[in-house]
Amino acid sequence: MSNNKGVALVTGAAQGIGRAIALRLAEDGFDVAVNDVSSKSENLDTLVEEIQKKGRASSKHIADVSQDQQVQTLVEEVVKNHGSLDVMVANAAILGAPVPFIEVTAEDWDQVLAVNARGAFLCYKYAGIQMIKQGRGGRIIGISSLAGKQGTEFALGSHNRAQSVHWPPVELGAHQITVNAVAPGVIDTPLLGGSPLLEQMKQASPLKRLGLPEDIASLVSFLASKESQFITGQTISSNGGLFFD
Repeated sequence: MSNNKGVALVTGAAQGIGRAIALRLAEDGFDVAVNDVSSKSENLDTLVEEIQKKGRASSKHIADVSQDQQVQTLVEEVVKNHGSLDVMVANAAILGAPVPFIEVTAEDWDQVLAVNARGAFLCYKYAGIQMIKQGRGGRIIGISSLAGKQGTEFALGSHNRAQSVHWPPVELGAHQITVNAVAPGVIDTPLLGGSPLLEQMKQASPLKRLGLPEDIASLVSFLASKESQFITGQTISSNGGLFFD
C-alpha cells in the first residue's frame, strides 16, 4: 500500500462523526484502527471492511474509553497490530438526558463526565505516552461540541473536554506532538435521534443547514496533516455560524 501517512485511531467510530472521520483518514492515506463499545461491534466490522476496500489496513477494538486500563490496552493493541500510533482522534462521547438542569441525576452527570471528559483525558494520556516513545511527533485531536463554548445542559462536561486540550500541548509540544480540539455545532447524526429541535437549529444557522459528519471529518483531516504542524492548543469551531467565537 503506497502513500502510507501512518496509523490513526478513532474512538467512538461506529457511527456518525467518528465513522466519517475514520473513512476520511483512510482516504487521506492513513491505516485506521477503530474503537467503540461492544454493542456497536457489528457496525465496526462493517466500517473495517469499508476502510480495507479503500486500500488501507484497519482493525476493530472494543473498549470503554472511561476505563483507564481499557484505554491503555487499546493503544497497546493498535501499536501491536499496526506498528505505531501517529494520530489519535478522541471522538467517543455520549449525550446527557434531555432534561432541565435541576432534574439531572448525579448518576447521569457522572456518566457524562466519565465518558466525555475522563475518556478524552485517558486517550490523550496514552496516545501521548506512545508518541513520545516513538520520537517522531504526532497529532492528538479531541472532538468537543458547541456546548463547550456556549452554556447548555451538560455544558460543563463538554467544557472540561474542550479545555483539556490546553494542558497537554505545554508538555507534548516539545516532542512535536500537537493537541487540538474540534467543536462541532448541530450535526445530523444518529446520536441526535431525529430530534424535533433539528429544524429549529437549521433555521437559526446563517447557512440554513445542519452540519454533516463529513464537515467535521474534513477539519480533522486538516489537523491530522503536516499542513497543521504549527497549530496546537486550539479548539476550532465548525458550526455553520450558529455561534460566533
